[in-house]
Amino acid sequence: MRKKLFIPGPVDVAEDVLAKMATPMISHRSKEASELQKRISDNLRKLMYTKNEILLSTSSGSGLMEAAIRSCTVKKAAVFSMGAFGERWYQMATSNGVNADVFNVEWGNAITPKMVDDALKTGEYDLITVTHNETSSGVMNPLDEISEVVKKYPEVVFCLDTVSSLGGAKIEVDKWGVDICIASTQKCLGLPPGLSLCSISDKAIEAAKKVDYKGFYFDLVNIKKYVDSKPYQYPSTPSLPHMFALDYQLDKILNVEGLENRFNRHAENAKFVREWAKKHFDLYSDELHLSNTVTNIKNTKGISVKDLNNALGERGYIISNGYGDLKEKAFRIAHMAEATKENLEDLFKEIEDILGL
Repeated sequence: MRKKLFIPGPVDVAEDVLAKMATPMISHRSKEASELQKRISDNLRKLMYTKNEILLSTSSGSGLMEAAIRSCTVKKAAVFSMGAFGERWYQMATSNGVNADVFNVEWGNAITPKMVDDALKTGEYDLITVTHNETSSGVMNPLDEISEVVKKYPEVVFCLDTVSSLGGAKIEVDKWGVDICIASTQKCLGLPPGLSLCSISDKAIEAAKKVDYKGFYFDLVNIKKYVDSKPYQYPSTPSLPHMFALDYQLDKILNVEGLENRFNRHAENAKFVREWAKKHFDLYSDELHLSNTVTNIKNTKGISVKDLNNALGERGYIISNGYGDLKEKAFRIAHMAEATKENLEDLFKEIEDILGL
């Protein structure tokens, strides 16, 4: 049985988008491939509100996260973590021999501007990483406020993980002063997993040029060099099926649904899920900084989330248990990509029927 996915990635993919992945192959060194890449980059710049260059990577978002912290940390990185994926930044740094410190907040809370300021004013750090939207806790960081602090330190490279928010929330790269903004396809962009992307500033590239050992596949300087060449190219073979689908999906996002409509739909979905959660359970995270793409629900009734998900699976649905230590203490319902209020209503009817709510 095909299950409807209400998990924080991968998401259900529209049939017309899936069909684009079956587009016949072309040479990745052809003019047609270069035009495809340029068109994708131009449209991603619109989605990300940036003039910076766009890089694509045939990897998950973690690949470009690792590339960013390894390639661009000359002195020391400050990693701000509010959940599992903030912690992943730190693991990437230490496993690559990158000098880094991690600054944690309790799961369910957001990073504060004061935390960032207190770290950066020491002068110890030349790169910071922030997770915009943390799917493990259901929190979205206040980037408008955090970015104003980072701007006080123009020498610091600002890396932002928007893996679970790009395409579902307004990401203003240039306004926020973000140097490397990373996302991947299997969440709010509504594609299958397998492709990641980032915007990258000249400042980040100049920092990377000072780092001797950046690896090979994820060397951002080398990737940028190829993309800058005429025509647009990559040093290794890209995933053309994903590129065909992304090209098509970006056109739908920009010209069929429209950016503001898409952002508003995600916000309305989030509000609807929160209202349902508060009616029957409670919200796990700080209500001032809730995610617009996934809601973390506190298991106040002591239900077996595993049993609930098994029962939902028999009816063609799937949600997510709590992440890590939150397993069975909470459960998560994602409402991203092409999710609608009607989809969520159907899910809630099934949950209420199973639990007798």
